[in-house]
Amino acid sequence: MNLVSPPGIPPLAGFAVGITAARRANELGALFVRKGATVRYGPAIRIVPLADDTELRSATVALLEHPADLVVATTGIGFRGWIEAAEGWGLGEELLVRLGKATLLARGPKARGAIRAAGLSEDYSPKSESNAELLQHLLDSGVDGRRIAVQLHGEPLPYFVDSLAEAGAEVIEVPVYRWVGPADPGPLDRLIDAVLGGAVDAMPFTSAPAAASTLALARRTGRQAALVDAFTHRVLVACVGPIAAAPLAALGIPVVQPTRARIGALAREVAEALQARSPRLRVAGRGIELRGQAAIVDGQLREVAPAPMAVLRALAAEPGHVVSRRELTAVLPGGGEEHAVETAVGRLRASLGEGTLVQTVVKRGYRLAVERGTP
Repeated sequence: MNLVSPPGIPPLAGFAVGITAARRANELGALFVRKGATVRYGPAIRIVPLADDTELRSATVALLEHPADLVVATTGIGFRGWIEAAEGWGLGEELLVRLGKATLLARGPKARGAIRAAGLSEDYSPKSESNAELLQHLLDSGVDGRRIAVQLHGEPLPYFVDSLAEAGAEVIEVPVYRWVGPADPGPLDRLIDAVLGGAVDAMPFTSAPAAASTLALARRTGRQAALVDAFTHRVLVACVGPIAAAPLAALGIPVVQPTRARIGALAREVAEALQARSPRLRVAGRGIELRGQAAIVDGQLREVAPAPMAVLRALAAEPGHVVSRRELTAVLPGGGEEHAVETAVGRLRASLGEGTLVQTVVKRGYRLAVERGTP
């Protein structure tokens, strides 16, 4: 299938992407905006300021009083934040001395860089940059009776921590940049409404807390079933990695993931998937490509509102076949009466700029003006 956009039309023009991230939300959004997408923001989480984080300070003091044999750095930003917070509390120098005497393990290159920037050096870092390989290395080397500090970043690692504990280690979790619910849930609430109203085509998640918080707000407001249905059947859901995908996968929501857990790779995965799922067909001699919130008619981008677009998608699912008003009523965002279908069809014809593309079949319904069997 040809995924190249018509000349002058950005690859994601006509698509709307919802972003729930807190940290790096603007950076992720910019990747989609540069490709022509419309971005809607609804932060699902917020980060507890390090200086105010009593849990991080308590874990740090505990390590100073009872040093760890091994220290695991899972992220570069998290490790740097930990050191900076300790310096703010007047504990930075003592923490660096303790870390220098421990065996340091870094999950990936960013964590290695943060360790070295602090004047320390790592003893091991897995080639795969994965927690799984790092955990296996620890278990293979033997951890029974050893005291291990695991620097977390925003979310717990229960499998990692529990596996070490089951192998006999004493594990101290160091929670850096803890995430909690948004101070103002209004933007997220409106983003969920937009998803349910058909105005959002993709939802990329960068963390498990953001995904869980989105689902939790929908559940508290009686919209979880509708949101899960939208995520399952209409909206493209993407996650930066398997950990972020876990809350969604637990509800049976299909999720796409990039091969590398990076936001750039996530944006590319979303862009490619959205373009791949865009129907292309010939209608009354015209080339039409369906995008999330628009249609490209003979190389011209034409915006289409959610209700008319829902009708167009239903007609395009079986080009040339008649779709009844009752069937079209079922696909409208929020449902409605049969007169709502007539209104949506009228708006669709106006949006496409050509009334003959959608034909009325008296007493039966509507169809796209293509010959049967035409792709």
